[in-house]
Amino acid sequence: MPRFALQVEYDGAPFAGWQAQADQPSVQGALEAALARLDPGFAGRRIAAAGRTDAGVHATGQVAHADLDRDWDPFRLSEALNWHLKPAPVAILRAARVEDDFHARFSAQERRYLFRLVARRAPVTHLKGRVWQVLNPLDVDAMRAGAAHLIGRHDFTTFRSSLCQASSPVKSLDEIGIETAEVPQGTEYRFSLRARSFLHNQVRSIVGTLERVGAGSWPPARVAEALAARNRAACGPVCPPQGLYLTGVGYPRDPFA
Repeated sequence: MPRFALQVEYDGAPFAGWQAQADQPSVQGALEAALARLDPGFAGRRIAAAGRTDAGVHATGQVAHADLDRDWDPFRLSEALNWHLKPAPVAILRAARVEDDFHARFSAQERRYLFRLVARRAPVTHLKGRVWQVLNPLDVDAMRAGAAHLIGRHDFTTFRSSLCQASSPVKSLDEIGIETAEVPQGTEYRFSLRARSFLHNQVRSIVGTLERVGAGSWPPARVAEALAARNRAACGPVCPPQGLYLTGVGYPRDPFA
């Protein structure tokens, strides 16, 4: 039973998240249905993914794996899956034959996320559903100073959802980068976060808090105070999902190399 890794891109807007649900559309459900049409022996099996993104969250570098009956040529598999996925906004960027012990979730050593925030007065049009929009420009240096307090190994209870099922709130956050780009009559702020794993709503909680710093409502030092509080009530607002993207997953050996 050959195992294949799949690099997946999707628009999260029409889905209730990655995870298959009985009564709502999901990315996992769309992909499993396409696999069952291609490989009849797959019917009834499940695929596993590196990250179970929430409703409305996008991906440009999600990784999943599937066990199939047929030993497909990887290129033909990706082409056939893209045909059967239509018209769902899901695309297989690459497929690769992997060892039986490869696991999209448990073999992963890091996940990378991007959050896109646009500040301008006029409503966004082309980026609608792809970014979080605020009206006023933000102080990027203040946000970077606030973000510096979060780098390293900490108890992130303040920055995780009350519904989080992780066994521990202690995580190591390896990187938070904040870059800017000009958009017509405004500025886009791009938050890049990297860690081995993330808690439920951790990225959106962090970005929502840093936005308060950039807006001048919080001094940067208050981020450290919120972290130390280990209390969800100390967190800033949780920003909406449409600006969040899972952009990549790192493994000891790149399955697509």
